[in-house]
This record gives sequence, C-alpha cells and structure tokens, in this order.
Amino acid sequence: QVQLVESGGGLVQPGGSLRLSCAASTSIVSLDPMRWYRQAPGKQREWVATITSGSSPNYVDSVKGRFTISTDNPKNTVYLQMNSLKPEDTAVYYCNAISTWSHTSYWGRGTQVTVSS
Repeated sequence: QVQLVESGGGLVQPGGSLRLSCAASTSIVSLDPMRWYRQAPGKQREWVATITSGSSPNYVDSVKGRFTISTDNPKNTVYLQMNSLKPEDTAVYYCNAISTWSHTSYWGRGTQVTVSS
C-alpha cells in the first residue's frame, strides 16, 4: 500500500508563494503519472498539474505560468511551486499517483492552502 503525505500548505497573502510537497512511501519511479488536484469549498475536485516520464508537465489554464510541478526522485517527493497566488487558488490540495505496475490510484489526505489578505 502506497502512502502519499502532503505538506506545505498554509495562509498566504495574494501575490505570495508556497511550495507544496508530496512524500511517497515508495520510489516515485514506480508512480507515474503523478498529479496535483485541488478542491475549493462547495466545488468539485479539480485537476491542477501532471508530471509524467517522457512528457512535459501539464497544467490547468488557470495556473499556467504561476505553478510548477517537479519531482525529486531520491527523496521520493513531488512538489508544486505556487507563485503569484490568488484568492481563487484557495483550496485543499491533493496529491495523486498511479502505480506503474498495478495501475492503482493513490491519494493523499490533502493540505489546505488559503490565499487571503
């Protein structure tokens, strides 16, 4: 059973930055793709970004140019660098990963990001 643990959320002012981390309990070489999602209050969960071997990262239009997804394989961690944050980025952010051998989808428990002055 793969565990994903998100961290790095918090309260930030508009225009500020946060870096979210998602630490996996197994080698992330065996998890592909890895994605970030978010869910704002009263809204459905929304895909934010994907990183996968052999392809460029993809982002939802609303975060392009502001968010960057990346991985650190030795640390088994995927990151989401979030810059120029806006109040509409407020949500619980979730990490998702697909096992390359079982195709099982794993989710973390989420980390809260609040953008407010």
